[in-house]
Amino acid sequence: MKQPAINWPNAIKPLLKKYRNTPHPLEAKNRYQLLVMVVLSAQTTDAVINSIAPELFNAFPDMQALSKATPELLFPYLARVRSFRQKASRLIALAKEIKTNSRIPLKLEELVELPGIGRKSANVIRRETKQTPEGVIVDLHVVRVAVRLGIVTIENPVRK
Repeated sequence: MKQPAINWPNAIKPLLKKYRNTPHPLEAKNRYQLLVMVVLSAQTTDAVINSIAPELFNAFPDMQALSKATPELLFPYLARVRSFRQKASRLIALAKEIKTNSRIPLKLEELVELPGIGRKSANVIRRETKQTPEGVIVDLHVVRVAVRLGIVTIENPVRK
C-alpha cells in the first residue's frame, strides 16, 4: 500500500515553532569567540568546545592576540579537540587575515572564504549574530535523512 504524500512544509511547522528561538549550544560571549568556537566544533562536541573555551580565551582574548600565536602555543588548549593541529593552524591563518575583532565578516560569501569556515559554519555565525538567514543550517546527516524521508529530492543542500 502506497503511503500518502506528506506536506513537509506543514509537517515541520511544529519543529520550527519549537526551536526557532533556541540559542546555539556553543557558549560564545562575542563574535570573536563564536568564530573560533565554530571552527573548533567541526567533528567535536559543543560540550568539549565549551569546556576548553574559558582557558583558550583567557590566553588569546581577541584576534590580535590569536594572530601572534603559533600552533604550538595553541596545542595545550586544543588537545581535546579533534584534528587540533590542523585547526590551530587554521585559526592562526584566519586571525592573521582578519587582524581585529571588528573586521570579522558577517556576509556569507566573505565567511566561506575564511580558513575552516564552510557554508554550515557561516550560517551558524550569521544566525547567532542576528543576520538575515541565507538558507537552513544543515549538516551531512540532515541532508541524508531528508532525502530518505522524501522531504527533499536533491542531495546537494546548496541551492541558489
